[in-house]
Parts: sequence; C-alpha cells; structure tokens
Amino acid sequence: MASIDRTAYPRFKRNISVRELREAYTPSLEEMDWARRLTGTAEALLSVVLWLKCCQRLGYFPKLDQIPVTVIEHVRQELGLHEATAVACVPERTTRNHKSLVRHQLGLSADQGAARKFACEAIRAASQTKDNPADLINIALEELVKTSCELPAFSTLDRLAGEIRAHVNQDFQHAAHGLMTAEEQGRLLGLLRVDPLTRRSGHDQLKQIAPRATVSRLRRHLDHLAWLDGIGGGTGTWLKDSPASKIEHFAGEAAALDAAEMADTGPVKRVVLEACLLHRARVRARDDLVTMLCKRSSRRALTAGCWTRWRW
Repeated sequence: MASIDRTAYPRFKRNISVRELREAYTPSLEEMDWARRLTGTAEALLSVVLWLKCCQRLGYFPKLDQIPVTVIEHVRQELGLHEATAVACVPERTTRNHKSLVRHQLGLSADQGAARKFACEAIRAASQTKDNPADLINIALEELVKTSCELPAFSTLDRLAGEIRAHVNQDFQHAAHGLMTAEEQGRLLGLLRVDPLTRRSGHDQLKQIAPRATVSRLRRHLDHLAWLDGIGGGTGTWLKDSPASKIEHFAGEAAALDAAEMADTGPVKRVVLEACLLHRARVRARDDLVTMLCKRSSRRALTAGCWTRWRW
C-alpha cells in the first residue's frame, strides 16, 4: 500500500494559509453570478459555490465533513451570507444536483468506469519500467487530469496500482524463469540451503558487498567473481527482457529477505529474485574490477610520463 503523503493525490492541507484561501477558494464574480442564477436560497448558493471551489482545487468532491471549517467560512464571507448559513441544511438530492451542475461547469466527467479504465492503462504502461506504487499512482493522476475525469478515491488508485504492478512483475518473472534450464534453477535454489555448521547460506554471501578490488585483494576478488559466474554466468541472458529498474527492484527485494523468508515465496518468484540478486552481485564485482584496473593503468601512465619528462 502506498502512502498518500508520497503521492500527488490532491487533498486539503491541515493548515490552510490566508494566501491559499484567497487564491484557491475565492469565487470570481462570474462564478458567483453563475451560482446565483441556478439557486434560490442562501444555503443552495453556498452549496454550489463551495462544491465548485473544492472540485476545482481537488479534482473530486470531498465528503462534507472533510472540508475545513476555514474554507466554508471563507466562501460564506465572500458570498456575503449570514454566518448561520450552512451547507448541511441542503437535502441530499439537491446536493447531487449541485455536483452535477459543477461537473458540467468544469467539463468534468463523472464516469468512474472510464476513469478506472484510463488509470489502469496508464499504470500498466508505467509498470513496464517503474515499480514504486507512488510513482504509478502519480502517473495515473496525470492521465486522469489530462482526460478531464473526476478523480476516484485514493484507495481505488492504490488498489489498482498494487494489482497491476503484481501482474506485470509476475509476467517478467515467468519470462525470466522460462529462459533458465532446470540445472540453472537448481543452482540458484541451492543458494538458499543453510550450512548446519556455519549457519550461513549462499544467499547470505550474495547479499554481502564484494571485497574491494585492490591489488592486494585481487586474487580474493577474482575468486569471488569466479564463484558468482559458476553459479550463474547467464544472468544477462535470463534477464534480457527485464528492464534494469525491475532487476534492481527484484534484487533489492531478495536482499531484504533471509534464506528462510525466501523459501516462503512462490517457486518462480524465488528463483528469479535470487537470479536478480546474483546478477547485481556480478555486475558490481566486474565494475569494481574494471575501476581498479583503470586506476592502476592511469597511475602507471602518470608515472611513466613523469619519468620521461625528468630524463628530458
């Protein structure tokens, strides 16, 4: 479940400043004239304008008890209504009619089925390369605003993001799993066996950062790299259809679990998570080795250059 605080889903601030009240919730003269032509009582006038300003700001109609008192008081004062005028006095049927009028005024579609369809399409496309639920929800919000749809509840978007993300990830996992032989899968699963003497597993070793590739540790680093390649030298082939962001996410998920917890995951997911963790370890080990060799070559070239200039 994504935290609403980490998304762009619009909602009321806890403390609304005077400036925000003035800029976001002050009805224009045209809006007040439009509302007065449609209503005959002070309560109805307040209702229409309040829903108009809230929907303009949020993209959806909040529950009445969610609207801050400061917003209601500000709109009431701008309309010049008595302080006893209350929206709660407006009948539910009239409120529904007012919201319909506001949607028409803002060009907003109330079709929640279409809104969910647009959100699903946006989330499914984004899930091919992204994995953070908050990012997926934000992309869905952009699409809904672009298509002038009234925003669904945050819980709806959160549920859609979770379900679609899970299905997309399963597709990637099954694709990678299908590119492995039974022998390769067996080697990966063997990493989850815990040695009864050391109480450690190959999975634990994969999670450790490889020894730094220095000249003094070169043999140890090469031995580590040979061990990684011996388990699965074909990780690049297995994961060729998986975006780098997905591989990194799966590797991070595997690194957060111990061998026992990995055993609780599904058989396909277990193998692919371990493959991604192995792939990341191999990439890092090779990067460290290349960095060490580049630094070594650069240092030798610099030394040779200094010696040549000294002789000259």
